[in-house]
Amino acid sequence: MARPPIRVCFVCLGNICRSPTAEGVMRHLVSAMGLEERIFVDSAGTAAYHAGERADPRARTFARARGIALESRARQFQDADFARFDLVLAMDAENLSDLGALPGAADFGGRLGLARDFDPASRNGAEVPDPYYGGDHGFEHVLDLCEAACRGLIEHLRDEGHLD
Repeated sequence: MARPPIRVCFVCLGNICRSPTAEGVMRHLVSAMGLEERIFVDSAGTAAYHAGERADPRARTFARARGIALESRARQFQDADFARFDLVLAMDAENLSDLGALPGAADFGGRLGLARDFDPASRNGAEVPDPYYGGDHGFEHVLDLCEAACRGLIEHLRDEGHLD
């Protein structure tokens, strides 16, 4: 009997820069590795500021230059999402704290943590910085960090036997 897919949700504040970038990078890697049936990927924000909007145009432009599509629409993370996902990965400590304060976090049977926890080259507690108010370099940097974290996550899932 086939195992259900691992369900991953990346979370930042507004769901227009960091988390849709992580979602797009992860989808790209999952597709390239033929793991579409094994890993489901989504993203959300802890706030609803940009609900329904596409990812920031700068994020889309820099991702597209790497062959990565950012196609999702912003949405707010809901308490019920804890029941839908196996891993809820925040981009920074503040959003991780906000997620942990939701009522559903207390009974969450999955892993709630930081996305960069899976980047073997990052220090403990490393964050993906918000590029929104910075220059173009910030979006390139976020792509690099998300790629390292997503590659590490896939390797972790493989090591844990989830991708057999």
